[in-house]
Amino acid sequence: MWEDSGRAQEHLKKQGELREQIRPLEEVEKKIEEAEVYLELAGEGSMKEQEAVKEAAPLIKEVKKRLEQMELETLLGGKYDYSDAIMSLHPGAGGLESQDWAEMLLRMYNRWCEQKGCAVELVDLLSDDEAGIKSATIIVRGHAAYGYLQAEKGVHRLIRISPYDTSKRRHTSFASVDVVPEVEEEEYAINSDDLKIDTFRASGAGGQHVNKTDSAVRITHLPTGIVVTCQNDRSQHLNRAQAMRVLQAKLAEVARQEQADEIDAERGQQREIAWGSQIRTYTFHPFTLVKDHRTGVEVGNVDAVMNGMIDPFIDAYLRWKARGKVPLQK
Repeated sequence: MWEDSGRAQEHLKKQGELREQIRPLEEVEKKIEEAEVYLELAGEGSMKEQEAVKEAAPLIKEVKKRLEQMELETLLGGKYDYSDAIMSLHPGAGGLESQDWAEMLLRMYNRWCEQKGCAVELVDLLSDDEAGIKSATIIVRGHAAYGYLQAEKGVHRLIRISPYDTSKRRHTSFASVDVVPEVEEEEYAINSDDLKIDTFRASGAGGQHVNKTDSAVRITHLPTGIVVTCQNDRSQHLNRAQAMRVLQAKLAEVARQEQADEIDAERGQQREIAWGSQIRTYTFHPFTLVKDHRTGVEVGNVDAVMNGMIDPFIDAYLRWKARGKVPLQK
């Protein structure tokens, strides 16, 4: 352990994951014991039954909630489910409308991360001068970040009265969200001859904060055409290292998808159409509703969803995936 820092880090990470799995169990046991104490006091006559129930009820409610969360976590069995997640957002056709929608989604995921105690690392953000974003890439670091956020991969559709339309007409906008797990460097080796690396001046605030050096890095993987950009740091070296991590994750995902396609071909199964098809619709007008088209789950409170309340969709997705992608029965 002392001689091999890489191995030490690997063990410490695993230790942290195991601790995180044990912690909820210990908390549940503690809540149950507290509730039992109140009920025992009522049984002994040391406390009025009504008062004991009043004190124990919120504890039992919390236990129920925690057990549901723990049950859900048993569905996380994938190799990378406990890895950090790399999320990339891109607006679809539609100019300002779609760019604004992509920015709204980025804010939604940031809110969800805050609520879950996940750290968000901004890798790349290309804002538009007028409104919205042209692209964004973030790394979400936290317990089972990829396991949960894999539910968000796909095309998200927005229906609303456009704030950019003077005629106040209803518009439909699209934005795509890509989610891949962050992988270890040694897990997916990249041939340097397959890379085209460009540097350019990072966009950002003007005045004294303007970036006067070519610190931003764009890496193109020639065999696949995958392009990764990083301009968050003022150091070209750090931006390059970050971009390489994102590229490795994306290439590893491509390799996994190719392997899955080969298995499906051998089994004679029809390939699922995932990318390019909407997974969820967010309707702001003429009524308010967010509907997931894979699981059938609907939430009427659009504002709550846009403020990060996407757990109902994530929970339903994991159960839907565990059932072999069979829609929920209504």
